[in-house]
Amino acid sequence: MTHWQSLSAVSKTALAVARVRADESAAGNALFDDPYAEAFLAACGEPARLPRDWGPLAVALRFQTVIRTRFYDDQLLQSGCDQVVLLAAGLDTRAYRLSWPSGTRLYELDLPPVLEFKHRVLAAQSAGSRCDRTAVPADLLSTTWADRLVDAGFDPGRPAAWLVEGLLVYLTADEAGALLRTVGELSAPLSRLGLERGRSGRTTLDDPSVAHITSLWKGGLGAGTAEWLEGHCWDTEAHPLDTVAAHYGRPTANPSGTGFITAVRTTR
Repeated sequence: MTHWQSLSAVSKTALAVARVRADESAAGNALFDDPYAEAFLAACGEPARLPRDWGPLAVALRFQTVIRTRFYDDQLLQSGCDQVVLLAAGLDTRAYRLSWPSGTRLYELDLPPVLEFKHRVLAAQSAGSRCDRTAVPADLLSTTWADRLVDAGFDPGRPAAWLVEGLLVYLTADEAGALLRTVGELSAPLSRLGLERGRSGRTTLDDPSVAHITSLWKGGLGAGTAEWLEGHCWDTEAHPLDTVAAHYGRPTANPSGTGFITAVRTTR
């Protein structure tokens, strides 16, 4: 099995997200159930539960990850698109845990070692995909990932639902812009896109309990993400974290201004 510790620091953040999913799945009144998240942690000899003596940013990130997981679950299932693309899919298990409409084709893109590790863990769990899942090994910072996706069966002539979950903050503005331009080139009108809204300058990152994660952040397109999309043929809608959380029965304050963006492609 691929040794998880040999992967890049950014790739390994997927394990932290899996731990949040495992922790939430084991909680009472959970917003979702991920029956495989704990297996990823066990394969690495990592504990499945989160520590309770963490800092305020760690608490906030855990909360946001839980809310965004359920929010994106719902958005993808309600997209009306039979092509779904998860960019930097990491240890995402939506192909295995959601009730997809018949005929859904789901593409997961990530680096080869990540997909290999994921495949081996899920195979050991006898996990069965609930849609037509295709893993596409690719580096999203290269210029070839779009060709790899099309070669795997993706049809740019039909609408698709794209998810860019937890990725852009690890990219520079130029890298994020290049990635989203490629997404746009592959998106037929009425395609859907889900991603996070950038944090405001009020966020404090000096929390040692998550420094191994926040030290990797490069900001992406920041607070101007929606404006960038509007200028590149997407109609956007903002979903503030506190509004979404309240909808799911988890009211909270949102001092960082974080939240989510959904967008619909208007034209190429």
